[in-house]
Amino acid sequence: MLTYKVTVYTYRQIIAEKTNSIYLTLINSDEQSSDRVLVNKSYLDVLVPSKREFSVNVCVEKDLGDIVLVKLEKNCYVNYQWFCEHIIVETPSGKCLKFPCQSWILDEKPRFFREGTARLAQDDNNFLKEKRRQQLEFKQELFSWKEWRRGYPLSMEDLPPKLQFDSAKTIEFRSNFLKVMGESLLDKVRGLLNSWKDVADFQNLLGNFNYKDTLLENVMKDWREDSMFGYQFLNGCNPVMIKKCKEIPDKFPVTHEMVKGSLETGVTLPKELKAGNIYIVDYEILEAVQTPKTQHYLTAPICLLYKNRQDQMVPIAIQLSQTPGEKSPIFLPSDNKHDWMLAKMWVKSADFLVHQLVTHLLKTHMISEVFEIAMHRQLPPVHPVYKLLKPHVRFTTAINAVARQRLINEIGIITQITSLTGDGIGDVIRSAMETLTHESLCFPEAIEARGMKDTPHYYYRDDGMMIWEAIHNFVSAVVEIYYDSDKKVQGDEEIQGFVKDCHAGMKKSHISLKTREELVKFLTSVMFITSAQHAAVNFGQFDWYGWIPNSPSTMRQPPPEQKGQVDMKYIMESLPDRGCSSKALGTVWALSRFQKKERFLGTYPEMCFTEEPVEEAIKTFRKKLYEVTYKIKSRNEDLALAYGYLSPDRIPNSVAI
Repeated sequence: MLTYKVTVYTYRQIIAEKTNSIYLTLINSDEQSSDRVLVNKSYLDVLVPSKREFSVNVCVEKDLGDIVLVKLEKNCYVNYQWFCEHIIVETPSGKCLKFPCQSWILDEKPRFFREGTARLAQDDNNFLKEKRRQQLEFKQELFSWKEWRRGYPLSMEDLPPKLQFDSAKTIEFRSNFLKVMGESLLDKVRGLLNSWKDVADFQNLLGNFNYKDTLLENVMKDWREDSMFGYQFLNGCNPVMIKKCKEIPDKFPVTHEMVKGSLETGVTLPKELKAGNIYIVDYEILEAVQTPKTQHYLTAPICLLYKNRQDQMVPIAIQLSQTPGEKSPIFLPSDNKHDWMLAKMWVKSADFLVHQLVTHLLKTHMISEVFEIAMHRQLPPVHPVYKLLKPHVRFTTAINAVARQRLINEIGIITQITSLTGDGIGDVIRSAMETLTHESLCFPEAIEARGMKDTPHYYYRDDGMMIWEAIHNFVSAVVEIYYDSDKKVQGDEEIQGFVKDCHAGMKKSHISLKTREELVKFLTSVMFITSAQHAAVNFGQFDWYGWIPNSPSTMRQPPPEQKGQVDMKYIMESLPDRGCSSKALGTVWALSRFQKKERFLGTYPEMCFTEEPVEEAIKTFRKKLYEVTYKIKSRNEDLALAYGYLSPDRIPNSVAI
């Protein structure tokens, strides 16, 4: 008799182990199999640590050679889900085979797990191709698409255990929001004695939040300055709205006479437009959004900015609507300080909404969920692209399920702290979906389309390009290992199905990949969005939104229709009230937290790839990320405001908060 030594790695699951019998069968590529053996003996040992392993010997009369499949079956007295992390098989010849699992066994249906070497379907024999097909059919039934709201990207409602938070993530996530609720309750008590009298009163909200020696402290000090206002369009929470202005739009009739006092001596507005020194931010997407809520107002402003000789980005004109006229004046830095302050607040309030709903929610969270579900539906775990992307979609659908329950539904946090109802949120998402294309999600193309390639002090772009290049080189190395020609890409029905699912609901959704370079670019985009782009637009929220006057989440008075009618009292009455401000502050604090055991970019603790060439590519990737981290930290030492959101050591692998 010949013996295969098998070790099954799992976690301590007392109830499952007492009520389930787990059986294992080894199968080779010729469909020959061993006898079924019992893995767990249904006993308890209170001294067993949280991780545990079961070792069994599988005896065969004839050598089966290399094993390609392990079949697990669960016989239940009472059905409890049982988790398998991975399996190690030692053959009689001494070869060690690894079988990644990372799966819950949900019922008595047999589950098959492939040996860890990544393979394309074209490289499998008919038997293994059939197993792949069966597995995908099972997964497509398990991971079924849902349309949560009309016009939204597709999503999932009933999450299988595979997509849910683990216990550590659940506890930490809940504790953060309990802190937020506690701070909000304390502020309600404090609010019985205090009310807004001056902008400085907003500091009372910060309570026990630690903001000393942080960027927020700089914001609190300099938020009134035009240079600080303009800087945020480059390196704040929403660095994707600003674009170079080549000509002034008809709907925004700014003239040289209006802004000449803000320009350098001896230049004109037409000359500065031609020189590429004029920029624009337009919130047209908010124009048709209805706000039936009382004491909550919304505008769709336009802001013109100027890159001066000191390479500062400063605002030079603001219109608070999309329709010029007597009731929509163009506010200027030369106006009285209260008019100009309030106009900038309106712009930042609009920016807060577009950032949260479009830049952050739609273009990182929702799109990443589409990537995750498409991956599970169209790629078997043995596919190299599945292994590549799996760490970058961890917990994404789970966090989005929480967002649908608590943040963006009809009574969610967003409706409580902004001017929008649930229908209004839907209006914004649907409008943004109308212009969503694959090209708009590619970082270099997006920078190019906005004319931002040469704008100075645009650290979001500079750091983002370094991260994009590092990811692109890593993906290219992995793709070349498994695809030796463009024909292999064209003939990979699984990858073509994945790409098609990823573009469902987008404009130009019928996309197929024809070359290896197209595949590399697409996968680079997926990895960049799920890691770097989300980090860039998420983890600065407490820095930039923690000081409420800098970015009000809503406005309680209508925008001024004339100049010279605004005083400080009107501004204080326009800013969010105490309860709204407290909720907004707590929310952005909670959303800016890293997990205690965060997995940062390039950190892959789970056993996905087992091949040495990929392991070498990962080492090279990590080395490059280390170099980028050092370069960013060195640059930041010379900056008054350090930009660190795209430092690799602060970029989580996935959208998980």
